[in-house]
Amino acid sequence: MILETEFILQQEIKEITSLTTTWQAPSNIALVKYWGKHGMQLPANPSISFTLNACRTITTVNAVKGEHGFKISYEGVEKPDFAPKIKAFFERISSYSPWIKNYFFNIDTRNTFPHSSGIASSASSMAALSACIIDFESQLTGLDLDYDKMSFLSRLGSGSACRSLQGQLVVWGEHDDTVGSSNLYGVDQTKLLHPTFQNYHDTILLVDKGQKTVSSTVGHGLMNDHAFAKARFQQAPQNLTLLKKALQEGDIETFIKITESEALTLHAMMMTSHPYFILMKPNTLRIIEEIWKYRKETQIPVCFTLDAGANVHLLYPNNHRTAVYEWINEKLAVYCQNSQYICDQIGSGASKLLA
Repeated sequence: MILETEFILQQEIKEITSLTTTWQAPSNIALVKYWGKHGMQLPANPSISFTLNACRTITTVNAVKGEHGFKISYEGVEKPDFAPKIKAFFERISSYSPWIKNYFFNIDTRNTFPHSSGIASSASSMAALSACIIDFESQLTGLDLDYDKMSFLSRLGSGSACRSLQGQLVVWGEHDDTVGSSNLYGVDQTKLLHPTFQNYHDTILLVDKGQKTVSSTVGHGLMNDHAFAKARFQQAPQNLTLLKKALQEGDIETFIKITESEALTLHAMMMTSHPYFILMKPNTLRIIEEIWKYRKETQIPVCFTLDAGANVHLLYPNNHRTAVYEWINEKLAVYCQNSQYICDQIGSGASKLLA
């Protein structure tokens, strides 16, 4: 098991006055949910996620040697409201990558999907920024890119970001049935995927594109004194074991059962916390009912999951995509804000973009 101290940079670095790079990193959708944390962004329970492809953040960073600081822009427009999160991130990673104290960072970022609407934009954005930082570290040391450290650093910015960097299927959090699993970074489990789950689709039905009414940080904090937290933290690793087995064996029935139960459990935790929140909207429930009806009538194995928001992630195998697309347009688009949805599928993680 890799220890936290092993991520502290020990190598000498080169004298480089300016650095520049651009990386893209996708969002991810958790199947077994991480909800609740402790210490410095450590998960209260293990989770597993599909890495997405189309929903991603593209970040360009220019670093100039001199007084430490940063400027953050979104689509070319300076965003001071993003600054506190970036400031906290740099403070957290400075002991692991101390060279950052000698550079000023100009950061420009953009998303291919609506920001702060429950599609894990913080995950993709912190993953992309961490990829840029590790790219610079590689340039400064002459060493290969360290994807474990990339995942480790991204976790310090946004917990679920550590699942967005490498692999189609990623486990984060110590789990007895996952070799090499760690609370410190995500572990690629792509090799487990049965052909049934390869090229799996995720159509994100945009019920509400506005900003979430409660942040994930607040939501995680509500688990600290939650009446059902102990049972939940026992349930999650059990569900993860069952889900991994289903993904490996091509067992769609169990996949659907666990995935939908996990989504509803996440929202049940929020509805039974103090204070309590209902993040689903009426159209969220209407879509869920339509999914259950369609699956029963057609035997097409569509299912849903939810993040901490109103939008619905519709999951289904690649070989049913034509029929499902038709059904989405005929029955589900009407429940989406401005009839909008995003067609996505499993992706492979972060990548560097050429200038």
